[in-house]
Amino acid sequence: MNEFLIAIHRDIINKDASPSPEQMQASIQPFQDWLGGIAAQNKLVAPPKRWDLGGRVVKNDTVTNGPYAEIKESIGGMFIIRAKDYDEAVEIAKGCPVLQWGASVEVRMAIPPATE
Repeated sequence: MNEFLIAIHRDIINKDASPSPEQMQASIQPFQDWLGGIAAQNKLVAPPKRWDLGGRVVKNDTVTNGPYAEIKESIGGMFIIRAKDYDEAVEIAKGCPVLQWGASVEVRMAIPPATE
């Protein structure tokens, strides 16, 4: 089994992509159920964490706001899952309930440490 980062990206400027407070409240239980299903299969390695909208990017002597300041996209949450391969990890990611409000889910596989 491999470990995969699941990063949920949110559009923070497009009104159509931003759920209303009622939609956000209604999405909590489906999101918890989705995560609970992942955990029940022993595939949740690290639980989700929420992140602020800002962030900073450091390059040499320059510090800029956000990594996504130009496109107004934010990381809404990240967690790590266990899956056989990209296909399985993507199938898990497709179940994310917030996709219906314009979010996107990025899947990245951790590179195993080199062995000597």
